[in-house]
This record gives sequence, structure tokens and C-alpha cells, in this order.
Amino acid sequence: QLQLVESGGGLVQPGGSLRLSCAGSGSTLDYYNIGWFRQAPGKEREGVSCISSGGGDTTNYGDFVKGRFTISRDNAKNTVYLQMNSLKPEDTAVYYCAASRWCGLWSGQYDYWGPGTEVTVSS
Repeated sequence: QLQLVESGGGLVQPGGSLRLSCAGSGSTLDYYNIGWFRQAPGKEREGVSCISSGGGDTTNYGDFVKGRFTISRDNAKNTVYLQMNSLKPEDTAVYYCAASRWCGLWSGQYDYWGPGTEVTVSS
């Protein structure tokens, strides 16, 4: 069974960058569409980005990303990345990766989830 683990979170100043990683085990990650979600305290989980299975030819982003984040995948490493630039305090949240048969930003369509990694954007 597929297992996912996120890493790369931490504390960063506004305007800074972080790269999150989502490592898969137990199954080949390139069979799955992978999504990134986030949940801030007191708020609902929201879709950040997704990338299609295989070569990752299709990507999708939440409107709030506005060109700041880039999703990519390295199937040889069984890993999906989320490069986050120009971070803002409102990006503070726990970030999760998840796997699905479809690429979308609705959390209900995802079957496998990682435990999350915390991102804090603060001066």
C-alpha cells in the first residue's frame, strides 16, 4: 500500500522560499496523480496544487498561488516537490501531499495522505 511522507517545512521569513518534498513508499509514485493541500489553524483544508501521473504533463494550482509555487515530480526518486517562493504570512499552514487517480484540488478525491509538514512564515 502506498505511503507518503512530507518533509521540508520550517520557519521562513516573508518573501523567502521553501521546497517541500513528498516521498512515496510501498508503491510506484508515478502511477498516481499527486496533490498538495494545506490547512491553517481554524480553517478548512484547501488545495494548493496537483500534478498528473507519469510525466506530470498536467499541473493545476489554487488561485492564491498566483505563480509563486511550482509543483514537479522525479519518478526516479519516487518524489514530488512543491517549490514555494515569495512566501507570505498567510501561507502559514500544515502542508499535506496526497495521491489520487485524478488530478484536482478537491481533497475528497484523494485516497492516500501523508502526515503533513508545518510551514511557518513569520519575521
